[in-house]
Amino acid sequence: MADQAAAVRLEAVYKAFVPRGRSAQPLLALEDVSFDARPGEFISLVGPSGCGKSTVLNLLAGLTQPSAGRVLHHGRPVTGVNTEVGYITQDDNLLPWRSMLRNVEYGLELRRVPKAERRRRAREFIELVGLKGFEDHYPHELSGGMRKRAGIVRTLAYDSDVVLMDEPFGPLDAQTRVILQDELLKLWELRRPTVLFVTHDLVEAIALSDRIITFTCRPGRVKREYEVRLPRPRDVFHIHEVPRFRELYDALWDDIRMEIAAT
Repeated sequence: MADQAAAVRLEAVYKAFVPRGRSAQPLLALEDVSFDARPGEFISLVGPSGCGKSTVLNLLAGLTQPSAGRVLHHGRPVTGVNTEVGYITQDDNLLPWRSMLRNVEYGLELRRVPKAERRRRAREFIELVGLKGFEDHYPHELSGGMRKRAGIVRTLAYDSDVVLMDEPFGPLDAQTRVILQDELLKLWELRRPTVLFVTHDLVEAIALSDRIITFTCRPGRVKREYEVRLPRPRDVFHIHEVPRFRELYDALWDDIRMEIAAT
């Protein structure tokens, strides 16, 4: 039975996209997808490219609507743009005409948080990710890793209880990715929002998550769910040395490999 206290829930969700052209056939992206996420849970969604993982996040954000089934946020149907969730994509989406400080406080500004309070919170988050001293720099003056940090803390400072993350570290080099994974976990531990995290990196999924959901090839269906069962706080730099890591990695890779081989 589904948890009645779930932060988000998908119930028998189907999503089809209709290409342009009168004779074009609908493209079924998701088929009968059901799962929920508990408050404070960190869940990674993994699967072959094009299996609908990003579509799940867009449904939860209210950027698109299901063709059938229900998408719920704290028991309420998501019927339009869901301003109560945070969304982090591969792009940092920083506003080029605003300094880093003013970018980080932008969401709080939209929520009409008083200037003194939003500035205090923005500075607090900036310091947490080691960017103190760069508050007045503009996005073009920051490195890729610094821009990514600023984008992440802008969303977390917004203080949403649900945060959607679509391959946020994808464009970064391997070393920067691991450092930002470690910083993300430390930030997440402060308030423990529910996180749904899309990634193709199985090591990243294991290092970050409480639970991992694998998807089939398109049309995407839930293939299997894995409880990570690794203690927190996590050491992402040495996670691969833990015996449970190899067990999970092999099982996840078997799932993905079988789906790719079936196409």
